[in-house]
Amino acid sequence: MADSKREIERKYEATADTRLPDLSRVAGVFTVAHRGVTELDAVYYDTEDLRLAADSLTLRRRTGGSDAGWHLKFPVASGIRDELREPLSDTLPPSFAGLLRSRVRDRGLVPVVRLVSARDVHHLLDAEGALLAEVSVDRVRAERLTAGAGTAAWTEIEAELADDGDPAFLDAVERRLRKAGIRPSASPSKLSRALAETEPKRKESPAEGPRKKPTAGDHVLAYIRHQTEAIVALDPAVRRGLPDSVHQMRVATRRLRSALRTYRRILDRHVTDPVGAELKWLAAELGIDRDQEVLDARLRARLAELPGTLVLGPVRGRLRIWSAATRGGSRRRTVAVLDGKRYLALLESLDALLAGPPLLPAAARAPGRELPRAVLKDYGRLADRAGRALELPPGHDRDLAVHEARKAAKRVRYAAEAARPALGKPAKRFAKRMKAVQSLLGDHQDSVVARETLRTLAVQAHAAGEPAFTWGLLYGREEAIAAARERELPEVWRRASRPRLRAALEG
Repeated sequence: MADSKREIERKYEATADTRLPDLSRVAGVFTVAHRGVTELDAVYYDTEDLRLAADSLTLRRRTGGSDAGWHLKFPVASGIRDELREPLSDTLPPSFAGLLRSRVRDRGLVPVVRLVSARDVHHLLDAEGALLAEVSVDRVRAERLTAGAGTAAWTEIEAELADDGDPAFLDAVERRLRKAGIRPSASPSKLSRALAETEPKRKESPAEGPRKKPTAGDHVLAYIRHQTEAIVALDPAVRRGLPDSVHQMRVATRRLRSALRTYRRILDRHVTDPVGAELKWLAAELGIDRDQEVLDARLRARLAELPGTLVLGPVRGRLRIWSAATRGGSRRRTVAVLDGKRYLALLESLDALLAGPPLLPAAARAPGRELPRAVLKDYGRLADRAGRALELPPGHDRDLAVHEARKAAKRVRYAAEAARPALGKPAKRFAKRMKAVQSLLGDHQDSVVARETLRTLAVQAHAAGEPAFTWGLLYGREEAIAAARERELPEVWRRASRPRLRAALEG
């Protein structure tokens, strides 16, 4: 596993004549220690069409300095990146290859830019000698290694916060730099500046004509593109095991599939149905890990609510063993799916869909006419399923009907969210009401799944000679939660099915 650190830094414009102001006057700084000049030599890699740079990722092999090796940086927010490090080697580390697979796929990585920097380093230290931040003056020479082979040179100032430091400290440093006439850089990174300043000059494109109003097809394709980009961007986070990453990737997959199903009057289903089938497969695979994560959290929370006098036997230990066994296996399976050819083929098919969308005549119509029609059609399906669930008596059949209604509610919600950029507040309110229905039905379904697991754990405990009382108690509580959700459903559905809400969506 690569070493990881959170990098928080800011860059400033400078010239060869720029001198740092007295940074010992920054609040909290006791002394400024000059660490001398370090020579850094870094080669940055990307695909020929610069896929990594387009997503603000940087991959480099650097020599010189205290952290020589391979570095891979993922953007987190403005001025904040997660930097992963692997030891210096002649070839790309396998761990980095996996993290880049969703973007690189079968394209090769090639050297695109070489940066040679003379870094004049200053450490800002507190009264106890602890590092607060590193401020350096970097004199940079950039060479383009691909077509055009341009060069550039510049000087910049970089202020990087020490590990676990308070980001507000960089505000104080910036105030001092600004007072000395030093301004923030227009480029977010050395690589982006190097690419911009060494890019071969191109002929200017002719001026575009008047912009046309967005069509229904434009809005649907924008939503599909956004969800596709989310899947690709979340892939490395899932591989790294970052919190909530599997859930977010699964949601993007489901939203994308839902859009393809909802807007069949806009995109030809003969083309999109095979893609939707693959998205269903991916969501199911991601669900193995995500469902275990949700179930584990639910069972732990329910157990924590019980008084200690009602926890009989090694309940927590058995739950811990069950969780480790199920989560460990599902996580390995998820990463294996992301490494597989089927997943990469799905990403390629999504790119192809966006590059040559199979638009139908309805795609050219105004979004205010076509999008509500699709949303309300999905709503009609939800109304049928919700009505059926409400008519059935409590029991297995009702549980199944509630689950089907939940899936329909989710589809309506996603459809309304996709239409929101075109329809505005009515779509936002409609999606909010559908989310309330989905959440209630989802809690009911989670209770059904939890009861199945609790029964299994109770059987295992009994077979091992352990008390099964606590497992039965938890089962009863989940049963009560499901019953409460069933009682709440008529009122939640009544609020979500108001004619005025539907009329506002239609405009």
